[in-house]
Amino acid sequence: MLMKCAGLESEQLATRSCPPSSLSLLGLVRHLTEVEAWFHDFDRMPGGDWYSNGKDPDACFNDVDPNRATTDLAAFQASVERARAAVKGHDLDEISPEPDDGRPVSLRWVYLHMIEEYARHNGHADLLRERIDGMTGD
Repeated sequence: MLMKCAGLESEQLATRSCPPSSLSLLGLVRHLTEVEAWFHDFDRMPGGDWYSNGKDPDACFNDVDPNRATTDLAAFQASVERARAAVKGHDLDEISPEPDDGRPVSLRWVYLHMIEEYARHNGHADLLRERIDGMTGD
């Protein structure tokens, strides 16, 4: 995801795919910052302050502000670092302390879910980046 964002100005990161969609590279970064919390659950520390909320569950996409791009990118990197530390040394069959909609999930399930998340959203990022400046590839 960070490769797709590299070299772009804040305004470009916040560029919407096509109205009325709220999809943008920065929105994807903010969304992935939130979903990394699946891993955070394993450190049993309090959750972070996220973009989405009960009032707007899609605020990670809807409330993108180019003036916060640097902060949002740093939050994503911090979320990934925390995720890596949170699961270090845990067995793949360990059950998360936080169930998913009331059902228990293993760390293995979380990894598989996150592979799906990143595959899907990196595909979106490819299309967004190509629309912004024509760049394609890895």
